[in-house]
Amino acid sequence: MALHAAPPPCAAGRGVPRSSAPPAAATSFLRSLASGAGTSRPRSVASPVALRTPAVQRRAVLSNDGAPGMSDSPHVVCFGELLIDFVPTVSGVSLAEAPAFKKAPGGAPANVAVGIARLGGSSAFIGKVGDDEFGYMLSDILKQNNVNNQGLLFDPHARTALAFVTLRSDGEREFMFYRNPSADMLLEETELDLQLIRKAKTAKAAKDAGVLVSYDPNLRLPLWSSAEDARDGILSIWETADVIKISEEEVSFLTNGEDPYDDAVVKKLMHPNLKLLLVTEGPDGCRYYSKEFSGRVSGLKVTAVDTTGAGDAFVAGMLSQLATDFSLLQDEGRLREALKFANVCGALTVTERGAIPALPTRQQVLDALTSVAA
Repeated sequence: MALHAAPPPCAAGRGVPRSSAPPAAATSFLRSLASGAGTSRPRSVASPVALRTPAVQRRAVLSNDGAPGMSDSPHVVCFGELLIDFVPTVSGVSLAEAPAFKKAPGGAPANVAVGIARLGGSSAFIGKVGDDEFGYMLSDILKQNNVNNQGLLFDPHARTALAFVTLRSDGEREFMFYRNPSADMLLEETELDLQLIRKAKTAKAAKDAGVLVSYDPNLRLPLWSSAEDARDGILSIWETADVIKISEEEVSFLTNGEDPYDDAVVKKLMHPNLKLLLVTEGPDGCRYYSKEFSGRVSGLKVTAVDTTGAGDAFVAGMLSQLATDFSLLQDEGRLREALKFANVCGALTVTERGAIPALPTRQQVLDALTSVAA
């Protein structure tokens, strides 16, 4: 078992339970998001997803013939935001210049959950959306992608989060978030699905239960009240994690502008109980650091159409491998193979528009790996 997590939110932040505990965990991994100092939030009353029974889905597992089947015990539980991304119908323009927008399911934890399921793994999602049409649409999308969504709640007092995102002509991404607050920010620890959580636990409880904890900060500065709050929030659960994935930009941010390509700088982010630190470098692949070894795994060169979700696909690829075999962390050769698999997951995702629609199947990844080897 393991947990994949991220930091806690502020007034403009991403949702995590309002408590002193770290974000919730997973049977295998949990992905949660947060972004700031704790401001007090109005308490809300949420409706369980069972209000619309067609929206409830147990995890998908592969039967002997490879077809999806249903089960109760996901290897990976992703926790955090589930939202609607609005993306321009025209590329290379600012949000203000976009003539129109197309809605798409989003939220890094949800992307990871779907990515794992699409790779043939078992995943679940825990979070909260608004009791509105967008919320039910997102619930149905999880179900359609074989993600266990029994831990999803609907809040009648807050709307589903919205995010407008575009890639400008200068290559910079531009974000605008609508959450004041949104439902994902109002999830209470007491509202978590206890049966699912007992298999996954909260981050601290997961550690106590021997569950591996994985963490991805997924920095979005517009979601924090200040850079300082973002840094403090991200580091608030840093030492809970067994595995941490960050980008080179996040290395620079967390080290106050130091060189993210300097191994000595990256190693400052190691903590005594950390088993694996991963630094992603987009098309160039990733670096890995542990107490025993470190190195780099090259990425797969592709023509990028839309980079949205590439990091989430990488995380899904890595966790799908690690969730079934923790011993990868002690075997550098096998770890490198798992990271090569994860790199290809990320690369294939950028060749199509949208995060969830572009997430690859296991066979697509294996075919790409075969073509590279050939």
